[in-house]
Amino acid sequence: MGTTSGPLPLLGERATSNGLSAVPAFVAQGRQTGQESSGHHNRNFVLPVTEQVARILGKEAGTPVTVRIPREGALPVVIRTWRNEAEILDALKGKLPLVPECLYRGDGFAVHSYVEGVPLSSLCEYGKRVDTSIIEAQTELIAQAAPVPRTALPPLPSTWPAEDNDSRGFLRVLAHMADKQIRQRNWPVFGALFTRLGVPADALGRYAEAVPEMTSRPFGLLHCDLHRDNQIVSYGDDPPFANVDWELASYGDPLHDLATHLVRMRYPDDQWDDVKSFWSRAMLGVRPRATDGMDRDLGHYVDFERAQSVFPDVIRAAKVLEAACDQRSLDVATASVRRALEAAEKPLKLRNVPAEEEIEEILCQWRFDHCADPSRIWRGSAGPKIRWTLERHFPKRPDFPAAFIHKALEREVRAKDKDVFRDATHSNTVVRVPGFDRPVVVRRKLAEAPRTGGSHVGEHTVLRAIEESGAAVAVPRVLAVGATRPYYEFAIHTYEAPRGNVPPHHSVGWLSPQQANALIDQCAALTEVDTRRLDPVACEKGFDFFGWAKGQLVDMVSQLPTRSRQLAEKLGLPDAEALREIMRPWTVSHRKPALVHGNLSLLNLVPSDHDLELTIVGWDMALVGDPLYDLIRHLYLAGSSSGIRELMIDRWRRRLDPQFTTNMVDDWPVYWNMEVVRSAYVELDRVVAGEAANAFSGRRTEDSYAWILGAATRALGLRPPRPVNPLLFSALR
Repeated sequence: MGTTSGPLPLLGERATSNGLSAVPAFVAQGRQTGQESSGHHNRNFVLPVTEQVARILGKEAGTPVTVRIPREGALPVVIRTWRNEAEILDALKGKLPLVPECLYRGDGFAVHSYVEGVPLSSLCEYGKRVDTSIIEAQTELIAQAAPVPRTALPPLPSTWPAEDNDSRGFLRVLAHMADKQIRQRNWPVFGALFTRLGVPADALGRYAEAVPEMTSRPFGLLHCDLHRDNQIVSYGDDPPFANVDWELASYGDPLHDLATHLVRMRYPDDQWDDVKSFWSRAMLGVRPRATDGMDRDLGHYVDFERAQSVFPDVIRAAKVLEAACDQRSLDVATASVRRALEAAEKPLKLRNVPAEEEIEEILCQWRFDHCADPSRIWRGSAGPKIRWTLERHFPKRPDFPAAFIHKALEREVRAKDKDVFRDATHSNTVVRVPGFDRPVVVRRKLAEAPRTGGSHVGEHTVLRAIEESGAAVAVPRVLAVGATRPYYEFAIHTYEAPRGNVPPHHSVGWLSPQQANALIDQCAALTEVDTRRLDPVACEKGFDFFGWAKGQLVDMVSQLPTRSRQLAEKLGLPDAEALREIMRPWTVSHRKPALVHGNLSLLNLVPSDHDLELTIVGWDMALVGDPLYDLIRHLYLAGSSSGIRELMIDRWRRRLDPQFTTNMVDDWPVYWNMEVVRSAYVELDRVVAGEAANAFSGRRTEDSYAWILGAATRALGLRPPRPVNPLLFSALR
């Protein structure tokens, strides 16, 4: 089926009369319900087209498309050669693989064809090493763009070099464009800030005039924004890789594209030579002269990228502070501005780059001058008044009165960034309260807390039950539970970390034999906690905990986002109903229920100097059920060695009452297989969601997703997956 070419009618009577109003209506609905993937300059929504819209676009109903909507109020912080991305995409049609196609241009939005796959940033986070097979595929794709002729592209600005190999002229044009499009447009608002930071108004102009003689290289098409979010690892292997978001594309010296790629990918320093080597090899095959003078001239383009970046980086930091009024935001903005100034210091010949303390003062003053409500500034005032209420069902503690609670919440607002850390589900701020003998931690649940499935006993209720039981289990004490206004839940716990380390230090690799024994002893003590008040249903004689656990796993898979389910299918994992049928024969023996932590990864085990060796934290997944579930989940999440595993299983059998250990030798492999399968879906979902930094649940780093996937398919009795695109597995290593 064909596709619509050229600009289509915009909103209005013409669009309504011929049915084209269906597209804007489709976009408006998608903004409310679609899956959003936010880029730097646009909000992107992936939507399946309706039948009416499919006819207009020349696609089949249900075909996914990408709706791109410019960010409202976005400041000009990028260099643009062309204003219309659709014209760039039209010029690229048939010349490069998997380039998105502009299907419809409306008033304030565009509809593009959807490129199936996973952003490289989801598979391999910024700053981490990139597999060499990925680098090779990237550089080959960059090289394929070089031969696209000038005549195939939209008209260039009149300021462009007359000769299509004037590298020095091209770099000077870039510097003048950055000055005109970024610096000049933002100077009325941010000029005073830049001046106080030591960046003069003529910095880019002086840079342009100082560009030295450079080797002539033939011009070609440049992407100019090749970072990890804009590179897609496709599901198939023909082709295996694609570049998207061409709105900043240009035409000029190919070394500029290499330089922006090197800087924006945030490769580790020791990978730069690999990237340059692969790029040279790819270019020699299509445009040999593009590598001339590379060793001498690449540094000029890298310097320019760092020079012009000082403007968007400082502006973005300042904009964050317009809406923020806490010390942590100030710390982050200060560090960001400092990095930008240090990177630009040499190429822009900046003098007297301010120290971090001075940058902080400059940002504070700028925010005070531009804040709509100066009384909310955190410097020189009492700051915003904190209003809070306590959870009425949670008893007050005489050792932590209301004055202590208020002081803890006040200090949370003013806490330094170094005193804040995140776990999988909470933001934690460590503060000291005058009059209380130890640090406390203010815990706030994250809005983006991961999907775990199932109903769990409340964390605060569990911790209070353990404390009241007198069981020999080391856990934080709950000091207060409530909400600040507007309604925002908080909990205050004792902070359990030797010497007050933030974040707390965890065991590395796996537990020592002494720590492993201590953990088993604490799990045995958990069986003494009265579970009838925590979850009476789970304590009923006929309750099938294992059947419930299987059902929770199936429900979790059914509720995964569409993109996660699609990728799981591509990699050979069954859908929810197929998984239910495969696991139907899996059974375990009934054991007496007990309090179960539910997530005994190393991240939730804090080595301590008390007799119990470890403090167990992170009780937000606690439940009442088969205690063997807790042991096997720990062994899997901690990646324990076979020796530690055998030691812990043997001690478990000896320390727990027989009613908690019936047939455990036969049953523990069943629980193990369920954890392997769960991990395959959970980690894949984290990858697709761009949470690679939190992936693999605290397991040893050598356990790649490819290993997890292979283990899961074997546990399910399926044929080991054959990768559709080998680069997917390379990126997941």
